[in-house]
Amino acid sequence: MDVSQAVIERLTADGIDTVFGIPGKQTLPLNEAIGTRDDIRFVVARHETAVTHQAWGYAETSGRPAATAVVPGPGDMNAMNGLKNALNDCTPLVHIAVETEPEVRGGDGIHETPPDTYDNVVKANLLVERPESTIAVLEEAISIAETQPKGPVRVGIPKNFLAMDVPLATPADYSREFVTGVATEDIEAAADLLAEAEDPVIVAGGGVRTANASDTLRRVADRLGAPVVATYKGKGVLPDGSGGYVAGTLSGSASPELLELLAEADAALAVGTDFDAVATRAWAVDVPEALVHVTLDADDLGTGYEPSVGIVADAAAALSRLEGALSEREFAAGDAVERAGAIRTATSDRLESLRGSSPPITSVSALEAVRAAVPREAIATADAGGSRVWGLNVFEAGGPRSYVNPGSWATMGTALPSGIGAQLANPDADVVVLVGDGGLLMCVHELHTAVAEALPITVVVFVNEDYAIISDDAGRNYDLEDGEYDWTDAPIDFAGLAASFGMRTERAETPSEIRSTLESAVAADEPVLLEVPTDPREPQASDWMSDDS
Repeated sequence: MDVSQAVIERLTADGIDTVFGIPGKQTLPLNEAIGTRDDIRFVVARHETAVTHQAWGYAETSGRPAATAVVPGPGDMNAMNGLKNALNDCTPLVHIAVETEPEVRGGDGIHETPPDTYDNVVKANLLVERPESTIAVLEEAISIAETQPKGPVRVGIPKNFLAMDVPLATPADYSREFVTGVATEDIEAAADLLAEAEDPVIVAGGGVRTANASDTLRRVADRLGAPVVATYKGKGVLPDGSGGYVAGTLSGSASPELLELLAEADAALAVGTDFDAVATRAWAVDVPEALVHVTLDADDLGTGYEPSVGIVADAAAALSRLEGALSEREFAAGDAVERAGAIRTATSDRLESLRGSSPPITSVSALEAVRAAVPREAIATADAGGSRVWGLNVFEAGGPRSYVNPGSWATMGTALPSGIGAQLANPDADVVVLVGDGGLLMCVHELHTAVAEALPITVVVFVNEDYAIISDDAGRNYDLEDGEYDWTDAPIDFAGLAASFGMRTERAETPSEIRSTLESAVAADEPVLLEVPTDPREPQASDWMSDDS
């Protein structure tokens, strides 16, 4: 068996059934090997930046890694954006980078870049040095990607190795476990601290989703009477909305009431989060001094906040042990649902004057109309940008893997490719892409991928003809014009553009039109783009939500 065939066989043996990429002369041996099988699919993107974001969306919504395959140099470097995004979000994927041949390396061969160029955007960067070791190195890469904390792993395979027929070393057996068990003394100390609190709160991060620990988190929240504050990546670990435990999302646009909930709590349990600078406003958000911090990475402890009890453990293991310890203690717990509901109501009240039905509508009205029209169990993928910031407060996530948005990397142009990945990972699910026109312009080529792959995703593009967050800051804080970076003099017909790719298109200007149009769009067995004009001069979420006047 030649190396390329063995690579694909190893991927399928590990349950990887989708490879995202753009074919080039260097990758054709892999493409040929995929073409001989019916248990793995190659999805052709239109730009390498989208390749890794498609794999990211696949893994975020399924919990399973996908693979990516790109050509050296430009292809590999274009893919770095998505690799870094996946690294920050602890999302597993296996990035197969076809490398320059060893005998040419260092001589400026076509597309050559030094392999260590990628060291800082992946969890591990492995280079196959001999063809005989290819499958052994690949298996090591897959195991690293799937081991907590998960992440993207790059595997560099020289081009000329792929076509070789050589004896291949049998891969070693790798455990996918990294941190196991929880120290009893830490759990007991955490349970004592939390049981003594009258107004505790929980901060839940993406580690809860990765560990499939949502049900245990809900039971712990109920036992403590503690409302849950989600991070960017924690949004959706418990369903948002009425009757739920989630008070809101910790972000740059969090309401004063949500921040007050954190500041005035007498104890906090932070689980599955690293307390990154983006979510905490560079650690300016006040959290209780009585802090239990559960994380997989010991280096997270003490970053920004000093924990009273630091626990290095998987979120599922720690929450399960903590649930047991709390059941052994007698204490009067408050009502988590009631406390969370009070914060949600206060947040909603702040939005009231932004709700309206006359065009051009605000992002608040548009997002609430989308939420009303889309099934609760649908998967939503959100882009970075103004609509995402509003969506953290407005768009209710339906469950642990139903909401995808970039975390601290906050790169634009992710919503559409991640939606494509989500649809491929969940072929029977409804997938709705939420993207601003600025974000869509950064990945608009992937509309063609959706059509070519016959994926029934629904793309909702909010059109204000501006990089509005940037223009707002430029006009307010710098000697630049208000609307400095709009393109009103060169409007874009997104419906016409999508139609040119062969996509069905719709337009809606009011909440009622959004609801009626989306219901049929989501039900359609084809890709649909819905263009929604929004107010280009609406306030920015971070300003509006922080105004305490």
